[in-house]
Amino acid sequence: MVNGPTFREALRFWLKLGLISFGGPTGQIAIMHAELVEKKRWIGEQRFLHALNFCMLLPGPEATQLATYCGWLLHRTWGGIAAGVLFVLPSAVLLWTLSFVYARFGAVPWIAAIFYGLKPAVTAIVAVAVIRIGQRALKNGVMWGVAAVAFAALFFLTVPFPIIVAGAAIVGALGSKWRALPSRRLEDPGRESALGATRSTSEAVIDDAHASPLHTQPSWTRAAKVAAVCLVLWWAPVFVAAAWQGWGGVLAREGVFFSKAAMVTFGGAYAVLPYAGQQAVENFHWLTAPQMLDGLGLAETTPGPLIMVVQFVGFLGGWNQPGTLSPLAMATLGAAITTWTTFVPCFLWIFLGAPHVEQLRGNARVGSALATVTAAVVGVVLNLAVWFGLHVFFPRGASAGVIDWFAVAVSAVAFAAMQFFRVGIIPIVVASGAVGLAWSLV
Repeated sequence: MVNGPTFREALRFWLKLGLISFGGPTGQIAIMHAELVEKKRWIGEQRFLHALNFCMLLPGPEATQLATYCGWLLHRTWGGIAAGVLFVLPSAVLLWTLSFVYARFGAVPWIAAIFYGLKPAVTAIVAVAVIRIGQRALKNGVMWGVAAVAFAALFFLTVPFPIIVAGAAIVGALGSKWRALPSRRLEDPGRESALGATRSTSEAVIDDAHASPLHTQPSWTRAAKVAAVCLVLWWAPVFVAAAWQGWGGVLAREGVFFSKAAMVTFGGAYAVLPYAGQQAVENFHWLTAPQMLDGLGLAETTPGPLIMVVQFVGFLGGWNQPGTLSPLAMATLGAAITTWTTFVPCFLWIFLGAPHVEQLRGNARVGSALATVTAAVVGVVLNLAVWFGLHVFFPRGASAGVIDWFAVAVSAVAFAAMQFFRVGIIPIVVASGAVGLAWSLV
């Protein structure tokens, strides 16, 4: 085993990663692979893929969890904490700033014009996500059927998202012996991670050719300590908020809601957005549907995980329901408790489960359950695209029959650029905002 990086060197890298990690989870994973496996050779190719596949089994943002996993491999618990925090922190700070500007000056005509162009672009981004996820996940008629049932359950029957995820997992686990249900095994190096990179053959700091570091060995004593500490850290702010405002207060409700979301967010940000967005808009009234679209547009322009859009939801929830505090103070607390309850569980899943990752490899039942959940996620994301489209293309409601043809045109062009010409998300978002501003001036 070659000499590994110092903790200071790793800190610099994780901060750099947090500042440049644009492009969604696929782009973020590709950056980590290029840096950790090919350039720095801190992590071996196979071990990196094992870590990636394990993170895909978990609820929550897989890229954040992968960074935490790699940091833990290199520098134990504090390395994992540093990697996970620095991966999220730049995005959190930038999105808080953008959220304040939006909440304070969102009514300014030129800002509203920019978001007018962003909303149809976001709809196109989600539509492209449906196609790309579907191409990877829907391998046969059964998988197509699972996706269709998931969409219908959400769109027509309004079945809660966690029930859909749990149902798909149960069906996959019970049907693991059916040939129609493909098993996604953890040792499969051909996963759809879109790394697109050449395998590194050079010796790495932590490679499959060497024995696992001692701190990666599973221990029930360690597992009990990890669970206790993480659960206390996770729920302490929620109970403090409840003691201050009561369980009906906006902070406690945000903490409880996004804690539940953190436990069922299989499939990444696009999968949980229908659940989080519809509940935040229609049940809690923290923000409106157009504001939810604006928040997703803001999150697309920042580095870090796309699930950071929930911080925007928490911010506006506090801003719109400030109680006895100023709107900015309550919004800041809302953003903080939302981000906290969304990402602290990621550390629990990694620190508790990573030592057992080798035991999960080759488990056909786990692989089949994951494949079925991924198929259901396609239907969930399609529901999100339709939900966005109805609000963007029919601004007065679908029943009114008034179509916003500018929004349709921007969405169509953005979709074609991403789907057929592989234009990145950032250029699409910037160009769409500029088009919206120009259209308002004309």
